[in-house]
Amino acid sequence: MPQPPAVILFDGVCNLCNGFVQFVIARDAQARFQFASLQSEVGQTLLAAHGIVVVVTPESVVLVEDGRAYTHSQAVLRILRQLPGWRWVYAFRIVPRWLRDAAYRWVARHRYQWFGQQEEACWLPTPALQARFL
Repeated sequence: MPQPPAVILFDGVCNLCNGFVQFVIARDAQARFQFASLQSEVGQTLLAAHGIVVVVTPESVVLVEDGRAYTHSQAVLRILRQLPGWRWVYAFRIVPRWLRDAAYRWVARHRYQWFGQQEEACWLPTPALQARFL
């Protein structure tokens, strides 16, 4: 029996986040992941269901998988371990989470400055990919 898709929630106006989504799509041949922006109604509903509060600017990719939500470095490591050629990155889980998350939050704080952001609009998937976006 196939597993239900995991959902990646991402900052829909962040260029780095949109690039990460495109990176995952290009390597997720089995369509294991679905996607929703954190700002969308679906994203807000999933966040609320898992008790995650986003005050102003989302600072994390969120992975909702098997009824659990993972944030920050834990989400990214869990996503990458499911992509062919990137499973080795999961070995970084041996680094203490507080340290991984501190590095993650540092990049997250600077992502708009370094990579820019969209003006109030999310990246739009092609019609072929539309079904993978919630």
